Amino acid sequence: MVGYVFGRLRAWTRRHSKLVDAFTASPLALLSLVTVETFSRSSSAGARIAGVPGLLLLSAALIVPLIWRRDRPREVFAIVAAVSFVQWLLDIVVMPANLAVLVALYVVVSRCTLPWALAAGVVAELGLLLAMLRWSPDAWRAWVSSSAFIVAVWLAGIYANTRRRYVEGLVERAERAERERDQQARIAAAAERARIARELHDVVAHNVSVMVVQADGATYAIDSDPEQARRAMQAISATGRQALAEMRRLVGVLRQDAGSPAEDYAPQPGVAQLDDLIKQVRESGLPTEFTVSGTVRALPEGEQLAVYRIVQEALTNALKHGGPGTRAWVEMTYGRGEIELRISDDGRGAAAPRLAGGHGLIGMRERAAMYGGSVEAAPRPGGGFRVVARIPVGMAA
Repeated sequence: MVGYVFGRLRAWTRRHSKLVDAFTASPLALLSLVTVETFSRSSSAGARIAGVPGLLLLSAALIVPLIWRRDRPREVFAIVAAVSFVQWLLDIVVMPANLAVLVALYVVVSRCTLPWALAAGVVAELGLLLAMLRWSPDAWRAWVSSSAFIVAVWLAGIYANTRRRYVEGLVERAERAERERDQQARIAAAAERARIARELHDVVAHNVSVMVVQADGATYAIDSDPEQARRAMQAISATGRQALAEMRRLVGVLRQDAGSPAEDYAPQPGVAQLDDLIKQVRESGLPTEFTVSGTVRALPEGEQLAVYRIVQEALTNALKHGGPGTRAWVEMTYGRGEIELRISDDGRGAAAPRLAGGHGLIGMRERAAMYGGSVEAAPRPGGGFRVVARIPVGMAA
């Protein structure tokens, strides 16, 4: 509560700085108004000549500029110092309004750089010395003793300046940290969106391709072989449900239902699900052979997902572009420091669509590159297409 009140008060003072500065200068103006008649009868010839009106005008010239001391501290100090010098030339004795010099000095020291602070301190000391030489019997001793006030004000201004710069540094670092945090959050969000886009592309492209193939088969067989058409429609239904489930799991990551219990999402597919993928592709009308060689080893989940998606995308392309009577081969080799995937087909479809740089081929390369791997895709000699992916594992990754 106290912090809130002080915060509101500080904000109000910033919005009404001129009013606050005028209010803080009012005690000095009141003191000058009360004592002006006494000083008009002093032994100073200039004060007697100026009289009460002249001393009031001089006091106003010293005090009124303090209203703008925050916005223009150097200019205000220069005006106050110049008016004080004119006062010295006119032989008008030091009055309470001359305390404006100390106020302006403090503002310059607390808000300006060190060279300006030193210059203002020298000017104030010089003015004090001139005043002591004219109006004090023991000028040098009085100057030394009176300099303590100027030094104290100067040191207080230096402390305030240092403190203000320290606080500004803390605020700047906090703002920079906040900007960096927001930037990192945006980068992470962009990476997550890219990951989800890749996942959605792989899920939709594969499952829709399977559904299209099954639907075409059901269309041709619905009159001649109703049982085969019925099995194709069942495969379409199962594939559609699987696609919806995977998309629901992926899109669910983007939901931000505060306070709702966290959903238990199904794990991402990996190497263990390759057999189910091959089975699904076979049922879609693409005869596929799957072989594994080398010493099988455990892989991180991320690399397993990359392997699964690369195989899935390559077989999806074979389904879409291979043409009728296409066969496919998936070879997975565990090497000493990497996994090699070879997905080949003997499709008679044109290889140009596969090499056009679509999202599928780009996605495969991005997935392999995440783990320091590479993907090569090119037509096979004699027809067909081959995708070769190499992904480092273990220390090689």
